[in-house]
Amino acid sequence: MRGRGWIKALRQEEARQVRARIAELERDLMATTPQGRHRRFEAGHEVRNAKFRLERLEESIPEIPEKCGR
Repeated sequence: MRGRGWIKALRQEEARQVRARIAELERDLMATTPQGRHRRFEAGHEVRNAKFRLERLEESIPEIPEKCGR
């Protein structure tokens, strides 16, 4: 059975991936390449969702204890 440390590591990795995706989307939004209005809207929407998800992850990670307090 996997423990809390494994779950915490899983959440930390997920947060790292979300941060990387946010950075990628923000670079795309700032790039000078012509994007359609719809694509920019989708990217902006995805950035907002990713930031919300990251905020929730960052709030929950400290709450997960490394080891059981028995």
